[in-house]
Amino acid sequence: MFYGITDLPTFILGTIFIVLLPGPNSLYVMSVASRWGVGAGYRGACGIFVGDAILMVLAATGTASLLRATPELFMVIKYAGAAYLAWVGLGLLRASIANWRRRLAGEADMQPQPPAASTAHPFRSALLISLMNPKAILFFVSFFIQFVDPGYAHPGLSFVILGAIVQVCSALYLSALIFGGAYLAAQFRRRRRLAAAATGSVGGLFIGFGAKLATATLN
Repeated sequence: MFYGITDLPTFILGTIFIVLLPGPNSLYVMSVASRWGVGAGYRGACGIFVGDAILMVLAATGTASLLRATPELFMVIKYAGAAYLAWVGLGLLRASIANWRRRLAGEADMQPQPPAASTAHPFRSALLISLMNPKAILFFVSFFIQFVDPGYAHPGLSFVILGAIVQVCSALYLSALIFGGAYLAAQFRRRRRLAAAATGSVGGLFIGFGAKLATATLN
């Protein structure tokens, strides 16, 4: 046992697998990087890091268990999160339609393109996307509890180590997505219709994530 962690190798493998699963967090960061550059992508990634850290603290302190004890609170967070994801998706769809209608090849370069509401503040938007997901809170609760020995004298240290592992894995993966998104943006720069279609597809996925979250249950 390592500092109260019952099975560290299994936790690391499970974390890698879970981080690699596609979701709104990673998709949002990649879309921001592809549209506004590496710097904006990392600002979004920082929002994800902060949001995940808050969720981990809630899980470690047992605060997140209120969702199980209070179904009404779960419903409020669930529908608010679903509505926000759908709003982000609609913003991307609007941007896609606007780009699709640009017929002059140099129009986008001559006229500055204002950022959509969902990408104007990537840190704030990513933070909200990360926090407004009750299933993520429940995941952190169940996942951490499995790997912390309740008899260990300093469980807080165990949670810090586990949280650091999650954040490192997330940082490596999001960095790959950020640079990958920036590379794709460079390839699509002269293919505006294709770029618009890609942006619209991402918007559709966000609306799908919102619908999936709206039907989520505690079980």
